[in-house]
Amino acid sequence: MSNRRLGRFAGKAVLGLAAFSAVFPVFWTTLNAFKNRVDIVTPVPMFFFTPTLDNFAYVLGRESVFAGLVNSLVISGLAVLIGAVLGLPAAYAIARYPNRWAKDIQFFVLSLRFLPPVAVAIPLMVIWLDFGFYDTRLSMVVTYTLLTLATVVWLSVPAFARVPKEVEEAARVDGYGPFSIFFLIALPIASRSLIGAVAFSFVLVWNEFLIALMLTTSDAKTLPIVASELTQLGRDVPWGILNASVVLLSIPPLLFIGVLSGMLNSAFKRKSS
Repeated sequence: MSNRRLGRFAGKAVLGLAAFSAVFPVFWTTLNAFKNRVDIVTPVPMFFFTPTLDNFAYVLGRESVFAGLVNSLVISGLAVLIGAVLGLPAAYAIARYPNRWAKDIQFFVLSLRFLPPVAVAIPLMVIWLDFGFYDTRLSMVVTYTLLTLATVVWLSVPAFARVPKEVEEAARVDGYGPFSIFFLIALPIASRSLIGAVAFSFVLVWNEFLIALMLTTSDAKTLPIVASELTQLGRDVPWGILNASVVLLSIPPLLFIGVLSGMLNSAFKRKSS
C-alpha cells in the first residue's frame, strides 16, 4: 500500500514539475512585460514591483506593429482557411477510401515538413522574384497554404479514420449522399480532433519566422518579423518591450482557438440535432 502511495506521489510530482516548467516561462514573460528595464536586469529576480504599461504603449504605438498585425491576420487566416477547405476533404478521402497510394500520399504530405525552412524559403524566394510577387501577401498566403495543407491532412486522417463506418452506412441507407455524410456525419463526429488540427496549423504559421524573414522586406512583413526588429544590439536590449511584444504576439492565437472552438462546436451541435 505504501509503495502504491509512493508511486502516486512520484507521478504527481513529475506532472507538477512538468506543468511548472511549461507555465513558469509564460508567467515570467508576462510579469516582465509590466516591469521597467531596471527591475528586469537586477541580480535578484523581483516578484514585487511597481507595474507599468509603458512597454505595451510603446509596442502598440508603432505603426509597423499595426501593419504587421494586419498582415499576420490576413496571411495566416487565409492560409488556414484554404488549407482547411482543401485539406479536410482530402483527409477524409484518404481515410475512408484507402487505396494502394494512400500511405504514399500521407508520407508525401508529411515529407513537406521534413525539409528545414531555409531549404524551402530559398527556392520560393527565387520563384516569387521571377513572377514579381516577392514581398506580397499573395506569395505569403500561397507559401503558408503549403504548410497548413500538409499539417491539416496529416492530423485529420486519423480523426476521420476513427469515425465509425456503421454510422456512415446507416446514413447512406437513409438516403444521405457522400457530401451529406461528410458534412453532417463525419465532420461533427471528428470535430474535436479537427479543431485541434486547424488550431495547430494556425499557430504554426502565425509563429513562423524564417520563411517570412526571407520572403518579405517591408510590405508583407508579419508580426514575428516586426517583433524581432524591436530589439537592439549591445547591453541596452529593451527587455520590457520584447516581453510585451511576446505577450501581444500570443494573444491572437489564443483568441482564434477559443472562438474557433466555440463556433464549430455550436455549429456541429445544431447540425447533429
